Amino acid sequence: MSGGGRGSPVQVEGTKGKSSPRVLPRLIYHPMRKAHCFQMKHIFKIVAILVAISAIWIALLETSTVPRSYTWLLPIYLVVALGCYGLFMVGFGLMFFPTCPQEAVLLQQDIVEAKEFLAKKGIDVGSE
Repeated sequence: MSGGGRGSPVQVEGTKGKSSPRVLPRLIYHPMRKAHCFQMKHIFKIVAILVAISAIWIALLETSTVPRSYTWLLPIYLVVALGCYGLFMVGFGLMFFPTCPQEAVLLQQDIVEAKEFLAKKGIDVGSE
């Protein structure tokens, strides 16, 4: 394979003599690289939030601005609050779930094509 910069025409092996060479990007996209980078950033964000919450909790324990009996319950309150927030976000997402009629039509077409393909192969997929 030979080629110049990104997006330049490249002669692909096995295509010599054909009318039009394919255009290939110079850099190959690897989905795991981007996902790994995102996961690491997300982990650092979570750790930073946990450290900040722990620092606030320890400061409240040390300064005695809040009674000690209440301060020891703050982690439990935090877990309950996060659970309520999670339930709220799931409910909100379900209430305002977007409908995609164009995608529904494409999905139905794909289902019909798959049934036809499997029927040609002799596999019974049932009928409507």
